[in-house]
Amino acid sequence: MKNMVVLVLGGGRGTRLYPLTKFRAKPAVPIAGKYRLIDIPISNCINSGLNHIYVLTQFLSVSLHRHIRSTYVFDPFSRGFVEILAAQQTSTRQDWYQGTADAVRRNLRYVKEPGIDYVLILSGDQLYRMDFRTMLRTHQRSGADVTISATPVHRHQAHAFGIMRVDDTGRVVGFLEKPKTEKELDMVRTDPAWIDAHGIQSQGRDCLASMGIYLFNRDTLVDLLEKTDYQDFGKEVFPASIRARHVQVHLFDGYWEDIGTIKSFFEANLALTKPGRAFELNVQDAPIFSRARFLPPSRIDGATIRCSLVADGCTIGEGTTIENSIIGLRSIIGRNVTIRNAVLMGNDFFQIPGLPAGMGPYGVPLGIGDGTLIENAIIDKNCCIGPHCRLVPPPGQQETPETEYGMVRDGILVIPKGVTLGEGWHM
Repeated sequence: MKNMVVLVLGGGRGTRLYPLTKFRAKPAVPIAGKYRLIDIPISNCINSGLNHIYVLTQFLSVSLHRHIRSTYVFDPFSRGFVEILAAQQTSTRQDWYQGTADAVRRNLRYVKEPGIDYVLILSGDQLYRMDFRTMLRTHQRSGADVTISATPVHRHQAHAFGIMRVDDTGRVVGFLEKPKTEKELDMVRTDPAWIDAHGIQSQGRDCLASMGIYLFNRDTLVDLLEKTDYQDFGKEVFPASIRARHVQVHLFDGYWEDIGTIKSFFEANLALTKPGRAFELNVQDAPIFSRARFLPPSRIDGATIRCSLVADGCTIGEGTTIENSIIGLRSIIGRNVTIRNAVLMGNDFFQIPGLPAGMGPYGVPLGIGDGTLIENAIIDKNCCIGPHCRLVPPPGQQETPETEYGMVRDGILVIPKGVTLGEGWHM
C-alpha cells in the first residue's frame, strides 16, 4: 500500500448540516460522543495500511486543522503523515475551490510525486468501516483505470443516490444521478442474481448506489484532470470516465451512511446506541482513532441510563434519566434531568473552580441544569443551560427560523455551540 496516496475531501460549506457547521468545517463535526467525522476515513486508511493522507479543506477549517495536528502523529520510521491542503491563492489562481475535482486538480503536484501508482479519493463526512486493500485487489484483478465502491439499495431508495449499471464482469457501463421514474430505474437496474453471485445477498435490491469512494490509477487521474475543466467528481469526472476508461465496481455491503443532513446525522448517532446496531465502535482489529485526551472516568450518581453512550469526563447527577442518547466528553448534567433521543456533544473544557460560574448573560453554569427536559434535540458544545428548561421541538414543526438560541431542522431542535439558556427557557 506504500504506492498509494489518499485524498480526503473536506467538503463545502455544509449548509445542510447547519447550524452544526456554523463555526466548524463539516468533517470536524463531533460524532458518537468522542470522535469527529474526519476520524472515520482516516481510521479506515490507517487500518488498511495507508498512511500517506492529504485532507483538502476550505471552509471554517481551524478546528479541523487543530484536531488533525494533535491526533495523527506518526513515528519517523513509518514516514506516514496526515497533512492539510487548504485552499490558497497562488500566482495563477486567486479564487476558492470550485468543486471536488477542482480541489484535486489544484493539488496534483502532490499526486505526481515519485513512487505513487494509485490515488484513493474519499469523502470526509461518511460513517462506515472498509478495508481498502480489498478494493485495491478488485482494481488490480480487473485491470481497471478507475474503481468505485458501490452498495446495493432497493428501488425506492435509489432516488437519493447516483445509480450505476454494470455488465457481467462488473464493469460500469451506465450511470444516472438520482433516478426518479420507473423508466429511469429500469435503465440502470442490476440483476439481483448478479449481486448474489458475487457473495452479497441482494435481498431484492436491484440498484447499485455510488458511495463516492474512488480508486484511480495515478496517471489516469492526472490525465482526466489536466485535459478537462471538470469541477465535480460525481457529476462530471466519473460519468466521463465511464465513456472513455475502464471503470470497475467494487461491491460493499457493510454499514454505510452519508452524514449530509441534520436528520442523517441525528439518526446515525442514535443508531449507535441501539441493541443489534449495524455499526459497531469497538472492533479490536479496526479501531476508530481520535485525539488522546487523558480524561478521568465519568461519574454517575444514582442516574438511570438505558441504551446510551456516555463519553469520558462526564458528571451525571442523582435522579437523572438518560435514554437512547449520546452524552459527549466532559458533559455536566444536573439532578433530575430527563434526556431522551438526544445528542449532547459535551464541552471542550471543565468549569474552572474559583471563576464566575456563568459563561453567558444569565450567569448560568456550564452544562445542563437541574430538572431540565431534553428530547429529540442536538445540543452542541459548551452550552450553558439553566434549570427547568424544556428543550423539545414544537409538535409538527419540521423547520423554524434561526434565532440566537437555535432552530428546528428536519423536526430536530438544534442548539448551537456556546449558547446560554436561562432558567425555565422553552422553545
